[in-house]
Amino acid sequence: MNRIVQKEWLTPEIVRLRVEAPRIAKRWKAGQFVIIRPTKEGERIPLTIVEGSQNDGTITLVVQVVGKTTAVTANLKAGEFLEDLLGPLGEPATVKLFGTVLCVGGGVGVAEVLPVARALQSAGNRVIALCGARSGGKMILDAELQEAADELLWATDDGSSGFHGNVAELMRFWKWDRSAHVDAVFSIGPIPMMKAVAVLTRVWEVQCFASLNPIMVDGTGMCGGCRVSVGGKVRFACVEGPEFDAHQVDFDELAIRNRAYFEQEKMVAERHECMIGLGR
Repeated sequence: MNRIVQKEWLTPEIVRLRVEAPRIAKRWKAGQFVIIRPTKEGERIPLTIVEGSQNDGTITLVVQVVGKTTAVTANLKAGEFLEDLLGPLGEPATVKLFGTVLCVGGGVGVAEVLPVARALQSAGNRVIALCGARSGGKMILDAELQEAADELLWATDDGSSGFHGNVAELMRFWKWDRSAHVDAVFSIGPIPMMKAVAVLTRVWEVQCFASLNPIMVDGTGMCGGCRVSVGGKVRFACVEGPEFDAHQVDFDELAIRNRAYFEQEKMVAERHECMIGLGR
């Protein structure tokens, strides 16, 4: 259980892991996640389930190195084991027949776009995937998204590939260029991106779902670290989400809460980096 059977670096900072987890692979649905602890000394972190195979009993996770725990996870090798793996957690994405759906992702959020796009396409929707990255070299899962969506477009901050700009600007361009009607939008990625998408879809008068990424500890609603404000009420993303009505989410509060431990995380990451090679 929890053995890493395959590891692949998608970019210098993003790795794809295929992990043995037959019970999770049997039950998971698009939009759900797991909580992992990579080592006995490690912290718990949430990771989206990108794919699950009942045939070989594995799930696929994508990890972006942003701090100590993600670095430890990414440095595990095929054949090694995750210390703990809990899931599937959270509510599945809202999958039904909408019509034309935009699946909008940025950064490592593109990994969660993939299973949601696949599920929506299987439900009969016309799926348009609009994805963003800092540069062409940071784009991930392009081949998989080509199959999962009826149309795939990329935006890059530096213009090195696809549309030059951010994903919200790409959304505006796509709608203007196609003169297309949109029935629903799914937004997954950095908080500023999801906020911009929520603002734009409110103007369009189109329902928009956002998959939120608050701080999580246990993934069961016990710690309260994942609380978010939705429609003026406190909600717990790990058990009531992670997907919510984007037009009701207080993204400014979410951004502040996600930076609550920024200085501590920075110190721990720097201490971890300076110990590499010292056998600790």
